[in-house]
This record gives sequence, C-alpha cells and structure tokens, in this order.
Amino acid sequence: MDNKVFEKILKKVEKPARYIGCEKNSIVKDFDKTKVKFAFCFPDVYEVGMSHLGMQILYFMTNENHDFLCERAFAPWIDMENEMRKENIKLFSLENKKPLDEFDIIGFTLQYEMSYSNILNMINLSGLNLLAKDRKEGDPLVIAGGPCSYNPEPLADFFDLFIIGEGEEINLKLFDLYKNMKEKNASKKEFLFEAAKLEGIYVPSFYDVIYGEDGKILNYKKKYDFLPDKIKKVYVSDFDKCFKLDKVIVPYLETVHQRSVVELFRGCTQGCRFCSAGYIYRPIRERDPDTIMSMIDRQIESSGYNEVSLSSLSSCDYRDLNLLVDELINKYIDNKVRVSLPSLRVDSLSIDVLKKIEEVRKTGLTLAPEAGSQRMRDIINKNITEEDYVNALKSIYDNGWSKVKLYFMLGLPFEKEEDLDGIKKLGDIGKDLFFSRPKEEIKGNFQITLSTSCFVPKPFTPFQWLKQNSVEEFKEKIYYLKDQIKDKKVKFQYHNPELSVLEGYIARGDRRISKTLIKAFEKGAKFDGWSDIFNNEIWEEAIREAELPMEMYNLRTWSEDEILPWDIIDPGVEKKYLLRELKKSKEGLTTKDCRSGCNNCGIKNCEMWVTFNEA
Repeated sequence: MDNKVFEKILKKVEKPARYIGCEKNSIVKDFDKTKVKFAFCFPDVYEVGMSHLGMQILYFMTNENHDFLCERAFAPWIDMENEMRKENIKLFSLENKKPLDEFDIIGFTLQYEMSYSNILNMINLSGLNLLAKDRKEGDPLVIAGGPCSYNPEPLADFFDLFIIGEGEEINLKLFDLYKNMKEKNASKKEFLFEAAKLEGIYVPSFYDVIYGEDGKILNYKKKYDFLPDKIKKVYVSDFDKCFKLDKVIVPYLETVHQRSVVELFRGCTQGCRFCSAGYIYRPIRERDPDTIMSMIDRQIESSGYNEVSLSSLSSCDYRDLNLLVDELINKYIDNKVRVSLPSLRVDSLSIDVLKKIEEVRKTGLTLAPEAGSQRMRDIINKNITEEDYVNALKSIYDNGWSKVKLYFMLGLPFEKEEDLDGIKKLGDIGKDLFFSRPKEEIKGNFQITLSTSCFVPKPFTPFQWLKQNSVEEFKEKIYYLKDQIKDKKVKFQYHNPELSVLEGYIARGDRRISKTLIKAFEKGAKFDGWSDIFNNEIWEEAIREAELPMEMYNLRTWSEDEILPWDIIDPGVEKKYLLRELKKSKEGLTTKDCRSGCNNCGIKNCEMWVTFNEA
C-alpha cells in the first residue's frame, strides 16, 4: 500500500486508530518468509472485534507457530470504505498492511447473522468474487467458523469450508495440512479433499442439497463416498490443558470492553431451551483455579489493565467461584484491579459473590428473568422462581444498589397475555421492594429498566421447529406493554422487531438464502446490526426479488420429521433429546441442571455422563 495515500485517507476518516495497528502486544512477522498466511476477519468495526475473546485466542495461538502468521482485518466504517473504493485500496490487514487477497487463507468468525452483509462486503473489498465457485485457483481459501457456522447453509455458496467446533482443536491441524499441500503444489480442490477428511471440517461444495416440489429439503447428497454423512463438531476435551491466553492486544482507542478476560469454563449445564450456545458448546469443561489465576497474572502484567472479567455462559456456575474471587481480591486489592462477572443468575450465590467484587463502585446491575410468569419460565426451562427474584432484589438493595435492569424476551413459544402482564408485575415488585424499606435505608436515584428482546428460534435448540412471531405480532406486544407501563421509575426498552425477524429468517435459512444475501448486498446492505444503519426496506426488496419469503423459513412451524437445513451438522446433542425437551416445554415441565444428574442429551464423554454411567 502506498503510505502517502494511506496517510491522506486517514486524515479524512473518523477514528483513524481503527486502521493503523501497531498496538501493544500485536505481532508483526516477516510476511514473505512465513509459510502459511492467515487473515482473521471480524465482520464489524474494530472496537467490536477487538473485544472478542475468540479472536485474541486464535491470534496468539496461531502466531506461536513459526510457520504460521495471523493478522487481523475488520469491517471498515462507511467513511473509510468510501475512501478505499475511491483510491482503489483493497481491504488490508492491520499488521503488515497487506491486501487480503495476498493471504493464503481468509477466515471469518460467524458471531451474528446480521453481520452477513458485512462479510460479503469484506470479500468484495478484498477484490475477490463473492461465490466460491467463481474464484480462481490462486485466490485465497475463504473459510469460516464460530457459533453461527452450526447452520452454515445460508453462507455455503460463499465459503470454501467451514470449521465446526472450537478453533483450538482444529485450526492448527488445518494450517499444517495447508502447509504440506502447498509444498506439494497441490490444487485447491486437492487440498479440500484432504481437509474434508478432518473431523470438524465441512466443505459445502462436496454436498448437493435435494429439494422437493414443495421447496422442502429431501436430503443431502454427498459427491464422494469418503465424506461423512454429518459433520461432527470438534471441541477441546481438557480445557485446563488447552492453549492459555496470557496476553491480549491493547488498543489505542476505546473499545466495547477494555479489560483482561479469562474463561472459567466452556459449556453450560442450565439447559435453557431458547439458548443455542447452551447446546452447541456442550459439554461443560472447567479450568482449575490455579490455571485461571496464572492466566490473569500474566494478562494483567502484559496489558496494564485494571479490570479482569471472569467470562463464561453462566459464570456463577463455576464450582470454585467463591474461592477464586477471594483469592483475586486478596491479591489485587492494593493494585485497584476490579473483578467483573458478565453474567449473573437470580440467586443468593450470585449476590454473595457480587457483594465481594462491587464493594466500592455501586453501578447498575443486570439480571435476566427472561420471562414474566412462572408458567413461561417453566416452558423455557429457566429454573428460577418469583421468590428467587424477590430475594435477589432485597439483597441487591440492601447492599447499596439502586439501579437494576431486567432482561426479558417477547414472542416466546406458547406465550399468552398473562405472561406479558408478568413483565410489568416484576417491574412493579422491584420498585415496591426498594421503597418499602425504612426511609434511612433508601439511598440513590432508583430506576428499574425492563428491557425486552424479540425471541428468535435458533438451530439446535428445542424451539428450532417453532414459528417465530411476525413483525406485526411483536409490535402488538410491544405496544401493549408500553400502554401498561406508565411509572417514571419503571423504564421500558424494546428491540427492533424487523431486525429480529430478519435474524430469524437467516438463522433458519438453507442454501438458497444466498440469493437474498447477494441481492441485499448489491442494494447496499451493511452494518445491519447497527440500528441507525439498518435499512429494512433493502431486505424486504431482496427477499421479494429472491422469491424466498419468510413463510418458507422462520414464519412457519416445521414438522418434526422434516429435514432441517442444519441437519448436515452433528453438534453432539441428539435430535431426539431436543424433541423430548420440546414436548416437556409444551407440558410446562422443567429439566434439572445437568450437574444434578445426566439428562442423556447425547454427549457421551462429558463429566455428567461418565458419573451417571459409573453409578
């Protein structure tokens, strides 16, 4: 890249620090002397991507290997993209400022369906054809992984392969294979043949999807006998012994999260029926407290951060949490290093831990009842009661907090008006509990926020077969609650229903959805996860022109014996278990936490399954 041109355009854009690299702990290798060059692409702006733990892990893990190079690329903001197109500058990496089409492999992380338009835009900015079949032999491989890759089909036409599962387990094996095949001057197809033999690798071009006259999938037909019928996810079996992140890149500008982050465990045992992460990341695997302390020590020393986040799907489920928090506080109290928990349960354990880590700063707290009524909480298997909620709030108020946010979902399966009324009721209970205490104990400017999102039925959950609410149905429920909630101390927030319904359309999509994605991209769709940028009219036109209406996907109930687009993937959790959970939800029956005994979900080598079978 011409440095003078680069410097010129940086003066014209907002936040030029997004594009310069050179941050503390970033790694710049000799590009020409490295055997495998990998560009990790995050399909959102720098501030969002730099807060993603998975990127930090794969970046440092890859760069530990002398033969491999990992550099970062993010979606340029609209002003930067305009300047790049004007000056004919291709999308480039931060470290060596190399155009992405000079890398061997370009890898995208699929975190959120509404980033898919950015993925297409980034491929286009790289000077590559959107469709994998149209790319030349010398073009980079374009691959993807992450949670949304568990339904890879909407993006299948754009990618050479998908990684199904955890990158620590498969990425380096894939890069090793690429290095060996490159040394043999193998073709792209020859490499894909060998890659498809690795567990956890899905090469979509090696499978044909057969559709019936009604548009439903009849079956997947593999083109070669050696291919698996389903692609099994790969995951780290011993989380305590896998790659340990001991440093993080420290940005020059403010990002979404500015702190050290350490995972306590992977997976979750709660079994909430709406949560795809709770199923695809099974089994639960914990780290030893000594391992965690060592990682925190090294990250804080190398970064200078004064906050560490103990991250997991449900951090308060970590068995040694009290012990770990006590040790952290005792060790770092003089250095003013704060400890934060990104996810809190509505129970006494969570509040006890919170009291320890929030002794000084009484900021607002967020709890997630998810549903307003006990009936609905049982349907979604959120195993908390109104009594749990009341006790948690009493403890919160008694310990000095005066601002609370409660998360709920609208449009949950089998929802009734009384369930919506329950949302307002919990807000009223929260306010009454605060002001019913003795006057001398009432401190702070009280505010309780009821924040509602629109439910999206996701693949590999018990609700994957169910119809999503339409935009009109969501709006009706939003307006109903707005009319009910009039108290100034009780604030009501809601998510854009158009965005959520579109998310459901893509999440439940099959391979044909690529037509919709291309048309939306051509019409200018980008940064769809940003409410001030999202343009629903673009997507409505794209869906109409592609002739793939929502009624084919998220706005219908799928039959239980129907072949689902994501059935080509095996996440370990069996479909019969998800059907059993769906049946229990219809009956209002709950399922116990896995730690209380194995529920036989299909994961065969997890701690709970082993304990159950030994007994």
